[in-house]
Amino acid sequence: MKKIALAALMMAVVLPAAAQDTYESARLLGEDLNGTARYVGMGGAMEALGADISTIGTNPAGIGLFRHSTVSGTLGLVSQQDVEKFDRLGKTNMSFDQLGFVYSTRTSGTSYMNFAFNYHKSRNFNQILSAANRLSNVSSNALSYKKAELGHVRNGGYYLGFNDQGELVGWEGEKSDYRAQTFSTLDYLNANSVLLDADYEYLMSLEKPQSYIFDLAADGFAFDRAHRGWINDFDFNISGNENDRFFWGITVGIHHVNYKGYSQYSEGMVTSKGQDAGVISYGDERKIKGYGADITGGVIFRPVETSPFRIGLYVSTPTFYDLKSINFTEIVNGSDYGCYDYGADEEEYKFKLYTPWKFGVSMGHTVGNNLAIGASYEFSDYGATRNRINDGYDGYGNEDSYTDEAVKRNTEESLKGVHTLKVGAEFKPVPELAVRLGYNYVSAAYDKDGYRNMMLDSPGVMYASTSDYTNWKATNRLTAGLGFKAGNMNIDVAYQYSATKGDFYPFQQYDANPVGATEVNNKRHQVLLTLGYTF
Repeated sequence: MKKIALAALMMAVVLPAAAQDTYESARLLGEDLNGTARYVGMGGAMEALGADISTIGTNPAGIGLFRHSTVSGTLGLVSQQDVEKFDRLGKTNMSFDQLGFVYSTRTSGTSYMNFAFNYHKSRNFNQILSAANRLSNVSSNALSYKKAELGHVRNGGYYLGFNDQGELVGWEGEKSDYRAQTFSTLDYLNANSVLLDADYEYLMSLEKPQSYIFDLAADGFAFDRAHRGWINDFDFNISGNENDRFFWGITVGIHHVNYKGYSQYSEGMVTSKGQDAGVISYGDERKIKGYGADITGGVIFRPVETSPFRIGLYVSTPTFYDLKSINFTEIVNGSDYGCYDYGADEEEYKFKLYTPWKFGVSMGHTVGNNLAIGASYEFSDYGATRNRINDGYDGYGNEDSYTDEAVKRNTEESLKGVHTLKVGAEFKPVPELAVRLGYNYVSAAYDKDGYRNMMLDSPGVMYASTSDYTNWKATNRLTAGLGFKAGNMNIDVAYQYSATKGDFYPFQQYDANPVGATEVNNKRHQVLLTLGYTF
């Protein structure tokens, strides 16, 4: 008879070395198209046109085009298409997206020095992800079993043996007393709840001991996850205008991460003869919190003095994140096999993440006071993202870290360079009314053959409590907007539709039986309203 509950893993405590794996960290990369309604309505293509506070974080020189002080705030409504409510997260949610000001001072007849601050939500994590599909002779617990078969950490596996508390633990080798970093939280729950036979003590006591671990295959899965939270950016800017010909700007950005995800994953188990063997379910809640900082610099110039045509160039340093991850994970073994009906584990650890550099070039042109056209191109190599392991403190008392080399290699194989193209136009039939259209394209960040490797000798795997991953493809965004001006007040509204397809996998391929992709979608509608005042 199975025992009821498995105590939490005693050695899963805060350790001096910790990191995340490639796919967990990748959710913090990139930005949504968000900001003022004018900026969004033009597809974000304002890095050379400037004079919009949302350029503070892309090309800071855009703030140098302001000739008057201004303040603005933006509210939004975001709705996800083709999803159902999960974990109390609905498909439509309100969002406070932007609040900032520019203080403009004249330094000469045609030159200005400007100072600005802006808050904006660069990432809105609210998303419901659901997937279901068939499986053939594979399962989450079978992956844990396969890693035990590999036997040693250098092979991507571990040696399963009991610790002093009577729990199955994956050791680096048969004679090692060090926990293998390939042995994840998920492996621990699988090993003790499912792989371990309820009669293991009897099986080990026989004159010729029999194996006390075995695996089950699944014929299908169902998955749901509710993502919540945000990355809030707080940008501080100084910029200048030299004779209406050359504009420059520098922005120091502070980023606040507050992510929460809850997922439920279930597999329908079958015996070796294909008979129903019950359901095994996993629940996982993960929170990621922390701060990061970066610096962005840019210029805008008019190459021909008599022409309004201008060119913008800008570059952003990596964002240096200092983060903490907290998770609570549980398994409910509803099959007729294994040792425990229920198991749980809770962990907390700190790590660092350095995002890649970003480079951009843009062009803008105006025709009289009626038409403005902009285009921007940006590049960032996501494969250069670095997960860093905390390793004590340096001689000055600062927390020290080093690159997780195993995750680095997986990142370089699974993530790639991302290209962003923005185009937009604004037309004013009368001075008080503006009509805007835009298009925004972001290429795929994930290699189509990339995968979340749960066999790496890395703390990022050891702390992993899930094994699923999604290779998201390119994102296409269509935008439109209207602007109204009355005296010193302006009211802007914008609409954005974004669509991204992806291939979802519950876990990596680990033997000859295929783990097929399940197509998923993230389609979002967003409406924004900006109120501004110029003085």
